[in-house]
Amino acid sequence: MPKLTKRIIDAAEIRAAEYFIWDHDIPGFGLRVMPSGRKGYVVQYRAGTRSRRMSLGPCTVLTCEQARTRAITVIAAARNGDDPAGKRDAARRAITVKELAERFDKEHVSLRLKESTAKGYRRMLEKVILPALGHHRVTEVTRADIAEIHHDLRHIPYDANRCIEIISKMFSLAEMWGLRPDGTNPRKHIRKYAEEKRERFLSAAELRRVGEVLREMEQEGIEFPSAIAAVRLLILTGCRLGEIMTLQWEHVDIAGRALRLPDSKTGAKVVYLGQPAVELLVRIERIEGNPWVIAGAKPGARLTDLQPFWQRVRARAGLKDVRIHDLRHTFASTAIAAGQGLPMIGKLLGHTQVQTTARYAHLAADPVHAAANHVSNTLAGAMAGAPAD
Repeated sequence: MPKLTKRIIDAAEIRAAEYFIWDHDIPGFGLRVMPSGRKGYVVQYRAGTRSRRMSLGPCTVLTCEQARTRAITVIAAARNGDDPAGKRDAARRAITVKELAERFDKEHVSLRLKESTAKGYRRMLEKVILPALGHHRVTEVTRADIAEIHHDLRHIPYDANRCIEIISKMFSLAEMWGLRPDGTNPRKHIRKYAEEKRERFLSAAELRRVGEVLREMEQEGIEFPSAIAAVRLLILTGCRLGEIMTLQWEHVDIAGRALRLPDSKTGAKVVYLGQPAVELLVRIERIEGNPWVIAGAKPGARLTDLQPFWQRVRARAGLKDVRIHDLRHTFASTAIAAGQGLPMIGKLLGHTQVQTTARYAHLAADPVHAAANHVSNTLAGAMAGAPAD
């Protein structure tokens, strides 16, 4: 069994069946000669109790010394308990990120997420994640790949952070499904960008102006009555936009002064109504054959998009920076100004987590500051000899 050299390789004859010439110096390193005349280097080793054979490359590409160096690396890895051929085969079988995304949608997004949330996931996958990673093997995606996507979205921090959270969930499931080794999620250790929490509350004067605009629109008879009713309900209930736009008459309990929603962002919930909200619901026309409170123009349909109407309202009211969701914030701030505690605010808004309501905690200090100011001014006046009120 000679040491493989270029002369021996060139002189190897072609036979009717495949055969091997093994190297004398490196046990397991050899040359495979095919009946077609093709010649290639191989390495053979044991992985546990199994004998494995791995192709190193053709003689037309690798020199004998290059192949010998590769063979030594493979054999050394095998002696350390590794299985290079097994890893190579696994890599060949590994699915792409595009295929992972399809399974992710089928087994997680479609089954476990609200439709509005699922829509956002699919948009991010289609527009950002798959164009960057779709053709990568799941096993080949690195932290650097994810960091680059995150960095490219740095000008829109909210989207950048949502993007890596979608990636994180997808690759956590890939680990659970056995498509990547445990603990290799490539999103790990990538810090989120700071997000500016926007809290806009309407003042009493601004609310008065919105009310005036809605009454003007009602008198003009140009705008859709359902759209006007929707904005009023949002202000008077603190509900989310989707909860009002998908509200059905069967969910309205006038006698119990409540909306009994079978589904919402946080699951089934009861929205307790104040008397003005109850009176508004009583005034809204019920259209026969249409189950929706906020009815649309088509028979039996609901109004699907309130944004264009709200843009006209806020333009006429001179409040171009106010979003529809700010009406919910206004409901919360008004409740706090009325002396309601955070637990009660959470109950009114349907929060399931204390942290969600805690964003309004700084507002709860305003009445306390006012009281402290009054008391301290009274005491300071007394010390200065001012007459008592």
